[in-house]
Order: sequence, then structure tokens, then C-alpha cells
Amino acid sequence: MTSAVLAVLLAAVLVLSAGAGQFPTTPDEVLGSVWRGITGAAAADPDQVLVDSTLWNIRFPRLLLGVVVGASLGVAGALMQGVFSNPLAEPGIIGVSSGAAVGACVVIVFGLTAVGGWVLPVAAFLGGLLVTWLVYLLARSGNQAMVLTLVLTGIAVNAVAGAIMSFLVFLGDTASREQIVFWQMGSLNGATWTAVATAGVVFLLGVVVAVGLRGQLDLLALGERPAQHAGVNVGRLRVVSIVAVAVLTSAAVAYAGLISFVGLVVPHALRLVIGPSHRGLIPLSALGGAVLLSLADVAARTIIPFADMPIGIFTAVVGGPVFFILLRQSLKKQGAL
Repeated sequence: MTSAVLAVLLAAVLVLSAGAGQFPTTPDEVLGSVWRGITGAAAADPDQVLVDSTLWNIRFPRLLLGVVVGASLGVAGALMQGVFSNPLAEPGIIGVSSGAAVGACVVIVFGLTAVGGWVLPVAAFLGGLLVTWLVYLLARSGNQAMVLTLVLTGIAVNAVAGAIMSFLVFLGDTASREQIVFWQMGSLNGATWTAVATAGVVFLLGVVVAVGLRGQLDLLALGERPAQHAGVNVGRLRVVSIVAVAVLTSAAVAYAGLISFVGLVVPHALRLVIGPSHRGLIPLSALGGAVLLSLADVAARTIIPFADMPIGIFTAVVGGPVFFILLRQSLKKQGAL
């Protein structure tokens, strides 16, 4: 039932988003353009030609990239919270997104994109993987990554990543600086079909791994020893999960920049509805993340006329208070408050 509701909501948001902008388009025109694209039918008049050109060259790539990015961040958040056994674990909060952005910014500043389009997502993946592993090692206390240690480690990692990006801004030319500002604020502006295809393939790889880990994550939630007695190789599970988180985060950061809190808000909200089981949580987090980011994109393009605001502003407005509430609850449980 929840999946059907999210799927219908996502479809409605996408139709609404496709029609919004400086060139308003009605839902009928959007659906008609989709039908012509699927069937190969020709446009009947110049107005339909203009609608098709606007939607298929500009808006549809942006909408689909938003779906992929939101779904990637939602699944990464659910997976990270499962492997850390911590509701506050999220790629943006603990610095994974910043690490991926640093990798991408290095490619931009030193002009490595000339080697090939694959360099950008690979660099983002390596940066995200390195930071994910580093945070996991630094935040561990005994057999768990404690809440306070995890948050403080994330603050430190984000600070270091911010300093590195500032240094890259200093080194780069004007064009590089503008692109780095893009990474820091987060935006779907400039989406292309190539970006959609590349990010989509990376997302599919990550989500297939995440879906395969659902049962083991449920056992890990019972504790490390019970999971081991049930036949789970906890060490291997954590390594595979960390790599999957880095893959999913790189798919988002490589083409949309730093967008925080999606992986925090979506899994937490879904747990309140469907419970803690990862069998439903991981696939639904993909749908929920896509819905949240698509709504944020609509707001970014419509709140201020003729302006394209950074999406990160809207996800932070929603996620910031949620993070604060969850942090206080977690610290109270640990007796830190």
C-alpha cells in the first residue's frame, strides 16, 4: 500500500514539475509529449514542436536525474543507518557527500574530465568510499558507532572537506570556481541524458547490492553476536555496505552536488509507517527519496520567478529540524542529556 501511494505521488509530482517553469505546460501537454516520445508520433503543430523540444531536451532529463539522485540518497541513508545501527547516519551529515564532492572537484580543477566522462563519477566514488571507511573506523567504540562520536566525526570530516574545496577554489580558474560553488549548494541545473544514463547505471548497481543485503541488515539490527550466530559474516557485510553507500552517494554527488538530509528524513519517516524491517525499507526509501527531491526541485524552480534556486536549501529546511530532534532523542537514550 505504501509503495503504491509513493509511486502515484511520484508520478503526480513529475507531471507537475514538468509543467512548471518559465514556459508553463499543462498536464495534458506533458502526457501528450510523453506519448509522442514513446510511440514516435509526429507533432501536429508548431506549438507541440516547441513543447516537445522544451520537455525532452531540458525538463525530462532534469526530472529523471532528480529521481535517480533522490533514490540514491534515500537508499544510501537507509543502508548506512542499518550498517551503523544509528538513525543519525546519513551521507551528508557524516561527511560522505563532502568526500565525494572533493573527488569530483579535483577532477574539475585539474581538467581531468578531458580523459573521459567516466572520470567524474569514479573520482566521486573514490572520495566517498575513502570518507565512509574513515568515518566508520573513527566512530567505532567497541562494536558500535556511537551517536555522539559519529556526529563529531562527521563535523570534523565536513570541516576538512570544506577546507580542501576552498583550497581547490583558490587553485582553480573562474569556470572551475563556478562549478565548485555548484557542488556546494546542490542543483539539477545542467542535467543531460548522458548524466541520467550514467547516474542511473551507478544507482542500479548500488541498489541491487543494497536489496541483496536486506535480510542480513535485519539480523544485524539484533546485535553483532546474534547476527554472527545466525550465519552473517558481519565484517564482510559492513565492507560491502560501505562500498554500496559510496557507490550510491557518488551517483548523486557527481551530477547534483551536495544535497543533505534526504537520506536522513526519508528512511526515518518510512520506519514510522512500515516498521524497521529493511526488506521494505530499502526499496521504499528509493521511492521516498525520489519524491522528496522532486518536490524540492519544483520549489527551487517556482518559488522565485525566473530563478533556479539551489535544491540543498530546501532539503536542509526540512532535514535540519528532523536531525536536531533525532539527535536529542538519541543522546537522551545514551544518558548524554
